[in-house]
Amino acid sequence: MRTLVLGLGNELAADDAVGVLVARALREHLVGVADVVESSASGMGLIEILAGYDRVVVIDSIQTGRNPPGTITELGLEEVGRVVAPSLHHAGLPEMAAIADRLGLGFPSETRVLAIEVLDPYTLGGPLSAPVAASIDELARRTRAQIERWASDHARK
Repeated sequence: MRTLVLGLGNELAADDAVGVLVARALREHLVGVADVVESSASGMGLIEILAGYDRVVVIDSIQTGRNPPGTITELGLEEVGRVVAPSLHHAGLPEMAAIADRLGLGFPSETRVLAIEVLDPYTLGGPLSAPVAASIDELARRTRAQIERWASDHARK
């Protein structure tokens, strides 16, 4: 079973860097257990990265305004929802899964998204906001815990 940790974001854009920074922090801890990739790609640009993996944890920033900055939300692929309006991403995970299936690309059958509510994902050159910076260790811990659960489940089969 091939497992991927995919940290998304732009490390030059304040809180948007969080996915990349968490992936970077986890890389050495997951050697031999999961591949760790940092990417600033979005939408269909991610399908090539995801192809061939059985499981993926996607770490990304979100800005919904529904939760305080620093709040971590865990979602499965079925909970992510389709992209219904013009977006920087143009296609979300459900759309990519459907396209990968039609093309026979082997999209991950198990997907967890760990998204952190951010305060400022736009300021170029800006630092992480305090609530997002304070949540990085918890985000990394939850990511490692998910990878360990999958490894344990696989070992029992």
